[in-house]
Amino acid sequence: MKNAASPDLRVWRQFAVLAEELHFSRAARRLHMTQPPLTQAIAQLEKGLGVALFERTRRSVALTPAGEALLPEVRELLSRAEGLPALARAATAGEHGRVRLAFVSTVGFAQLPLWVRDFHAEHPGVALELVEATGDVQLDAFARGSIDAGLMLHAPGQAPAGLDRLVVGQEPLVLALGARHALARRDPLPLAAVLAEPLVLFPRRILPSLHDAVVELYRTHGAVPLVAQEAIQMQTIVNLVWGGNGLAWVPASVMQFRRAGVVYREAAQLAMGRKRPALPLCETSLVWPADAMSPALARFVDFVRARVATAA
Repeated sequence: MKNAASPDLRVWRQFAVLAEELHFSRAARRLHMTQPPLTQAIAQLEKGLGVALFERTRRSVALTPAGEALLPEVRELLSRAEGLPALARAATAGEHGRVRLAFVSTVGFAQLPLWVRDFHAEHPGVALELVEATGDVQLDAFARGSIDAGLMLHAPGQAPAGLDRLVVGQEPLVLALGARHALARRDPLPLAAVLAEPLVLFPRRILPSLHDAVVELYRTHGAVPLVAQEAIQMQTIVNLVWGGNGLAWVPASVMQFRRAGVVYREAAQLAMGRKRPALPLCETSLVWPADAMSPALARFVDFVRARVATAA
């Protein structure tokens, strides 16, 4: 052995076979070797460990308590070692590994839970490590190398530069307002009156392109947003609306978040007057660094691409 204190797998296999046969000649035949080298290898193993593994007499061989304690662990070690080539092949094929995936909260209302379920079913050897994060946090995580991919929200065509991307969905903004708000009883809802109300809005740093699209909606109608409160998470924004802090423009997928005391109004329920620009659209993209596509990530990207194509 190269290092008696750290036996290699060959020696552990010899120990395991002898522990099963409890006979040096039979064990040597199973191992396709002669008896003297096996006897010498076991003696060197015991010397390196500093303990006796077998009790030997002229008529019998038996495991010592130390040998009995080691045998299950050695069997597990050998079993794991035998599985390493298949594991390496699976990792190369993208069927084993992990994908560290960040996502914005809006994806968690609909697509993501189903994707996670179905991806696990199709690729059980690939672990998805999920972390909810806004776009700015995701960009920092990409810079640190702490995530492999992200699901980001942005205005159409405005995904962050320097990343490969796959558009996974597009949706309009809708209006969230308190059920007891005076405007909630109006149908249709005058857009001019909406634009004069206090607004709960996400900070520009987390969604710059979509923030700018909301501001442009107000500018087009000769108004300026009266931002009463900023909040990062969409659930928090909706809760602030419930609390009477203002109205909010949120992606349509947020309508899945049913908060008692909050109602949503879509474009068809708004009276926009003679100026009828469409409400801002938001796009969700799966993004990843172009030079960091692992086999496991490639599997996930292909899976999402197939799901998007099927949905389309």
